[in-house]
Amino acid sequence: MTCASCAISLESYLGPLDCVSSVSVNYPNQSVAIEYDEEVVSLETLGQKAKEIGYEIFSKTPGKDSETFEELEDRRLATLRSKLIFSAVFSIPVFIIAMFFMGKIPYENWIMLALSTPVLFWSGSEFYVIAWRKLKHLTSNMDTLVALSTGVAFLFSLVNTVYPQYFISRGVEPHVYYESAVIIITLILLGRYLEERAKRKTSSAIKKLMGLKPKEVTVIRNGAEVIISYDDIAKAELIVLKPGDRIPVDGKVRKGDSFVDESMITGEPIPVRKAKGEEVFAGTINQKGTLRILATKVGGETLLAHIIKLVEQAQASKPEIQKLADKIAGIFVPVVVVLALITFFVWYFIGPEPSFTFALVSLITVLIIACPCALGLATPTALMVGIGKGAEQGILIKDAQVLETAYKIDTLILDKTGTITEGKPKVTDLIWDSDVDVSIHQKSLLAIEASSEHPIAEAIVAHLKELNTAVIEVDAFESITGMGVTAQIAGESHHVGNDRFMQSNQIDIPENLLKSAEKLKSEAKTVVFYSCGASVLGIIAIADQ
Repeated sequence: MTCASCAISLESYLGPLDCVSSVSVNYPNQSVAIEYDEEVVSLETLGQKAKEIGYEIFSKTPGKDSETFEELEDRRLATLRSKLIFSAVFSIPVFIIAMFFMGKIPYENWIMLALSTPVLFWSGSEFYVIAWRKLKHLTSNMDTLVALSTGVAFLFSLVNTVYPQYFISRGVEPHVYYESAVIIITLILLGRYLEERAKRKTSSAIKKLMGLKPKEVTVIRNGAEVIISYDDIAKAELIVLKPGDRIPVDGKVRKGDSFVDESMITGEPIPVRKAKGEEVFAGTINQKGTLRILATKVGGETLLAHIIKLVEQAQASKPEIQKLADKIAGIFVPVVVVLALITFFVWYFIGPEPSFTFALVSLITVLIIACPCALGLATPTALMVGIGKGAEQGILIKDAQVLETAYKIDTLILDKTGTITEGKPKVTDLIWDSDVDVSIHQKSLLAIEASSEHPIAEAIVAHLKELNTAVIEVDAFESITGMGVTAQIAGESHHVGNDRFMQSNQIDIPENLLKSAEKLKSEAKTVVFYSCGASVLGIIAIADQ
């Protein structure tokens, strides 16, 4: 499709067919959503109907045709670039001769004719082919305007080049308008090339989401690990996930213990601990340990597939302002053609001499000015780019209508801290009791936290390393999920964890440290207690910027 009018004509052509309940054509992402009765009419039949008015429908089969779509888009962009460069190379000399050397070069009209012909009949061929197809079905689009304006300008100039005596004998200078025809085609091609590039960049948002699916997956079959393609994963498949692997399906953990980065789904940046029986989702990343998961949802059933579908539907949805623009675009071309003809006849019958020349120039001018239809293009392109950019940043927009009413928003409520934080916890405060030998206990704290896989432990380790703390050996280590860790160092028992963990182990928290901890909690910081023996010796506050 080359303009918003294409979407209207395709909708109006397919919509009235029997067994078709609804048709929604989206020009910017070159898609059509059709609801039809499969028992009565096939997609092939609908494709044949579309072909009658010059369109080819490609059905999108998941995991099968996506490369075909990309190849088509790449080929379209490459062809547009070639035609644009070719057009510019031939058009610029025509423009220079017409603007600066008119009447100064021998056979200039013939030179401009020779340079203009390939521009019109190769670079601009698409405009004339589409306009002719439309005319056969008594419809029109923006290509009709381009073909009319450039075609009339070229033919008028051709007559004045081959047979200038017609106007000379009537005392009129036989002007040529080759530069108008070729420059219009070059500028329209430039606009289309830039528009196509913008659309390719926007569709990359969907491709990035699709890129969250791994190409190959390790599964257990007949008791052995086998590497298979993502498309070959079956339900109830047992999948092996090593540290750093992206999870390919929605499933449940059967074996193992690890932390999983679920930020692309929840917005919560701190990895979540996953153990046997817990759910994992496609597109998230296994961080620390090895997991074996049972696939419960694969392919189009996964949460990630639903997110991709949501973004595609949002890009295809239309707000009220676009529906209005589409209605106007549908009658825009015929109205412009009628106005151009009225202009011609007014200049021809009541304009000054040479009335025919003035009438023709005025006709061409009206057609040219109306060519690049910003009306039908601005709204859908802005919506598509906006929704695509949102998806790139992890912001999913339900449909185009919400963007149209978004200016009314005066309060924004966020349900997760991770939505507005960096996802990199850092130590903000390290407070020791007054009688503590800091150098010794800092070493013990570093040794314990270095043995832990928890994301908060990583923040404490990073902070202590900045303080140039030496590393010592841990004799024994045990992690208690959701509470903390215990460790044995040089025969002494150490505990690191939350206040509930300290209370459950009957460890005393001095009053001064308890007050400091309450103050830090009121500042929305995570507080970790460190003890050696029967008393807490220090507290660590961690915050996510």
